[in-house]
Amino acid sequence: MKCNKPMDYKQLSEKSKALRHDIVKMIGIAESGHPGGSLSAIDIIVSLFYNIMKFDCNNPEMQYRDRFILSKGHACPALYVTLADLDYFKREELWKLRQLGALLQGHPTIEIPGVEVNTGSLGQGFSSSVGVAIGCKLNNYENYVFVLLGDGECQEGQIWEASMAASHYKLDNLIGFVDRNKLQIDGCTEDVMCLGDLKAKFNAFGFDVFEIDGHNYEEIIKTVENAKLMKNGKPKMIIANTIKGKGVSFMENNVGFHGKAPNKEELKKALTELE
Repeated sequence: MKCNKPMDYKQLSEKSKALRHDIVKMIGIAESGHPGGSLSAIDIIVSLFYNIMKFDCNNPEMQYRDRFILSKGHACPALYVTLADLDYFKREELWKLRQLGALLQGHPTIEIPGVEVNTGSLGQGFSSSVGVAIGCKLNNYENYVFVLLGDGECQEGQIWEASMAASHYKLDNLIGFVDRNKLQIDGCTEDVMCLGDLKAKFNAFGFDVFEIDGHNYEEIIKTVENAKLMKNGKPKMIIANTIKGKGVSFMENNVGFHGKAPNKEELKKALTELE
């Protein structure tokens, strides 16, 4: 299994571009999936797996590993391509996405090597991450639990119940990201259900909160480094401003590609842009 050797910012950019290519290809072959939120989230996931998270590539079940939980489970293609690139499973599995009996389905499940928690029903992944962080605290693990939320997902009441629990149990080992691409399946988040000032909301729930460009590797990495230094009993939340469909010109900021696969002509055009 490959190890996650730290990369410089140029290498991270090249890695993300290659994985964007695989995201679009796998969804195009499947003729089903969620390209928009997968493409907006990939830079965060790449930064975590290649430069931030602690895990042993030859011992995926290592007790003291950092955990990653994809609460916005529909963006699983971004996680799948990363895990395949790290040899958690064979790359050929990517091209069987959503096929009956295949390993990789439309939301992550724990049968998939590298997946910590079943996710998909929005809000539940964040609640699970709180439980995992509590468990790590009780076992005195010196690790972190990273969780990635969608901004539309933050309209779920369960997010705020979990936030109260994270603050109450002083989970400074929990570091969350909100993929703030401002679009969800029905349109703009602010039109569907206005989220207002997310930074102020999480702050009011007892989090240390940061706001960054979710496509800037330096900001992602340095913000996590700073968050780790704040051993103050507060959970952390990073609001990452992103672009839905990032990297494919006709998908960027296009709500139509939230949960729609590209057709053959669009797939060819997208792959050409990413090559």
